[in-house]
Amino acid sequence: MTMPDLSTIVVWLAGFGAFVSVLAAGLPFLHRDPFASRLKAVAQRRQELSARQLAALQERSARFQPRRHVGVMRSVLDRLNLQALLEDKTLRTKLAQAGWRRSSAAVVFVFARVAVPIGVTGLALLYFSSPGFADLAFRLKLSYSVMAGLGLAYLPSVLLANAIQKRQKILRRAFPDALDLMVICVESGLSIEATFQRVTEEIVESAPALAEEIALTSAELAFLGDRRLAYDNLAERTGLPGFKSLCTTLLQSERYGTPLAVALRVLSQENRETRMAAAEKKAAMLPAKLTVPMIVFFLPVLFMIIIGPAAIQVSRLMH
Repeated sequence: MTMPDLSTIVVWLAGFGAFVSVLAAGLPFLHRDPFASRLKAVAQRRQELSARQLAALQERSARFQPRRHVGVMRSVLDRLNLQALLEDKTLRTKLAQAGWRRSSAAVVFVFARVAVPIGVTGLALLYFSSPGFADLAFRLKLSYSVMAGLGLAYLPSVLLANAIQKRQKILRRAFPDALDLMVICVESGLSIEATFQRVTEEIVESAPALAEEIALTSAELAFLGDRRLAYDNLAERTGLPGFKSLCTTLLQSERYGTPLAVALRVLSQENRETRMAAAEKKAAMLPAKLTVPMIVFFLPVLFMIIIGPAAIQVSRLMH
């Protein structure tokens, strides 16, 4: 076997060097970045959640489209120059806390505040105009009617406050259980968006009000660019200290990198202790609340049973 000459070796080495150079230049283009692929998967999942939440919200809003009478109410308010009341942020916050999320809720509430005193005044004046009050002076009829209208003018506000209290009571009861589910989901490696989605699916039957709030927050996390705004909206819609603490915990975890599962576990324990303390407080107040019913209903019957036979015998001896 003849040895290749020097020129042939040089050609082979040059070809090998060119091949290695081309391979080195092309490897970065062939190498797939796992971090970029993960980011792409997360973005796709976020878009799927966003589309799902948007479809749910559109379906829910399609059920409650404003009807013709809402347009009549809005036109009346426009003629009375009450548009500023419809744009009041405090009113919209209270309506959201009561669970009245329709676009026409503010119109109906403001119209009720205007129409209730006027309607009650007119009905009362019509009632006092009946033949049974013929001897009553018209000035007194008008005064009584106006007093009745002013007395019921705060009825819409009272109903709104009552609805807020009932909804907050429901949210407060279901909140610790939802926190436990969040802890389980976070410890299993789910993101906060996937955690909210999973918790919504699990509690939609047992606590529909809380499931609705968490679903809205999940949708806002997908739609809004600022996550802090979505958390602030959750705390504002509920108006409860527990949700404010949850939002603060989530923001601190994202900003400073603190362990989210540990913080959620501590927050869940605190809420359970708060709920237990409230139950113990109600139990401690029970004897004081039962004092008046016992005095009014039980003691007279007890005295009748004890003193009744003796009184009957005394009355027989006297006769």
